[in-house]
Amino acid sequence: MGTPLAAPGLLLLLLLAGSAGLCRALFSLPLRVSHPAAPAGSPPAPVVLRPAGGSRQQDAPGAADGLALASDPGGTLNFLAMVENLQGDSGRGYYLEMLIGTPPQALNILVDTGSSNFAVAGVPDPDVTSYFDPELSSTYTSQGVEVTVKYSQGSWTGVLGTDVITMPKGLYGSYTINIATILESENFFLPGVKWHGILGLAYDALAKPSSSVETFFDSLVRQAKIPNIFSLQMCGAGLPVSGSGTNGGSLVLGGIEPSLYTGDIWYTPIKEEWYYQVEILRLEVGGQNLQLDCREYNADKAIVDSGTTLLRLPEKVFSAVVQAIARTSLIQEFSSEFWTGTQLACWDRSEKPWSLFPKLSIYLRDENSSRSFRISILPQLYIQPILVIGDNLQCYRFGISSSTNALVIGATVMEGFYVIFDRAQRRVGFAVSPCAEVDGAPVSEIEGPFTTADVASNCVSSVSFHEPVLWIASYALMSLCGAILLVLIVLLLIPPRCQHRYTDNDVVNDESSLVRHRWK
Repeated sequence: MGTPLAAPGLLLLLLLAGSAGLCRALFSLPLRVSHPAAPAGSPPAPVVLRPAGGSRQQDAPGAADGLALASDPGGTLNFLAMVENLQGDSGRGYYLEMLIGTPPQALNILVDTGSSNFAVAGVPDPDVTSYFDPELSSTYTSQGVEVTVKYSQGSWTGVLGTDVITMPKGLYGSYTINIATILESENFFLPGVKWHGILGLAYDALAKPSSSVETFFDSLVRQAKIPNIFSLQMCGAGLPVSGSGTNGGSLVLGGIEPSLYTGDIWYTPIKEEWYYQVEILRLEVGGQNLQLDCREYNADKAIVDSGTTLLRLPEKVFSAVVQAIARTSLIQEFSSEFWTGTQLACWDRSEKPWSLFPKLSIYLRDENSSRSFRISILPQLYIQPILVIGDNLQCYRFGISSSTNALVIGATVMEGFYVIFDRAQRRVGFAVSPCAEVDGAPVSEIEGPFTTADVASNCVSSVSFHEPVLWIASYALMSLCGAILLVLIVLLLIPPRCQHRYTDNDVVNDESSLVRHRWK
């Protein structure tokens, strides 16, 4: 999940004048850029929580290949009713209105494909305008189980329970869902956000406190008998990343809405069912291959995450991309702070800096493993308007950042595409989004197929350390270290039975008295 964008400072720094003339940004502005995060939390506990309503349903009867390409206006599914059911922006996320409890309490819920818990503010918070009060709902049932979810920036702690939800612009009907009421949080709700909770749409492997907590979407599939697929469109291309919050978008539950994409849908397999992990084969900047080992792009995973604001790249890949952009752009010199996200670059509003920067392409493995396809974003998606200064200056941020543990296809890229999360077929689909246009011109492309003959047959590590495994390994190592330390302490405290007294004739060297010499 990506945390919302913090308000930038107001100190302008004049960039050095140079020969680049109008190709140079006029000003730079100090910026505190939020670092998108992947959820991490406490070790799993043996808790089983499933709302009442029957056994888990794999797929709706009659759903061909798990897809639903036509909606039934008189039934549960009406995809046209879900069009433009999102609001928000890439800087603070896209959210869905939801009614929770009886009588219903209306809240805006952040859509996040990079986590798995459904959680809402449960007490007043200075940074949220509304919260869910369980005591006012006659249908709320507390499970009495505490849950904590931690992000690289921010965390929350709450209590698990169940209640009924309805979606004014979603599925017809009411459904009983696991819900965590957030009682304490740190840097999770930030000033300016317009959402009051988070809807995790990833797999149950990421659910806290354990994977036995049935996720929101799994509950919908089981109770509403919808196909195990959803799709997402976020319409913020070329718009301010922290604007009025009126940018549109669509979350289609149970299928694909044809009006939300143009051309073909290209699918890439889901490598692991925890995050939506995919396999990336190559990156190009301005049509030039970065020439990195494909495993660098997948270190230690590559995921599709709507809750992350930026395109995040492993450090080595990020450095290569920045160097390639700087080398191929029309800007001869540029502040390094712009690339690292600590400064904004500002141009006169009459200028459009996007023409100065190259196209960025990401190659994904096709369902046919011998082929690939590429999704490309134009600079309008990664050189992002963020702030207007006075009447003449428009300031931009760099929509790409470095990551220590993943390549994350976040909102920077997703705003260019209609993305299909086909869980039934274990694949993620990409199609060009008609709302990804700036000044009437498209800012995203999909092309293929391409051969993978020059790429390794597997660019993803065969060893996948999911969070529970990491916790088990950590505790095992700590236990081992504690046992060794205890033995050493005991050995030091026990008095020796034989003590040798050295004389002048004894030969003492480093090997025969290693411990004695270390204590000197």
